[in-house]
Amino acid sequence: MNQNKKLTKSSTNKWLFGVLGGFAEYFNIDANLLRIGFLIFSLLPGPSILIYIICAVIMPKEEGSY
Repeated sequence: MNQNKKLTKSSTNKWLFGVLGGFAEYFNIDANLLRIGFLIFSLLPGPSILIYIICAVIMPKEEGSY
C-alpha cells in the first residue's frame, strides 16, 4: 500500500471543484458512484452542500495542477 497517498482535489476527474474526484482517487473507487451518492445525500436534510463547499476550500490541489 502506498503510504505517501494524500487526499487532494482532482485536476483531471472533476465536475465542479474536483472534491469528489479526489475522494474517488484516494479511496480507489468510481467517482460517478460518489457523485450519485452525494446527490442522494444532498437531498436529505443536513449540511451536505456546506460540507462539500468546506472541502472545496480546504482540500489542496494536486501537485502540478493549476
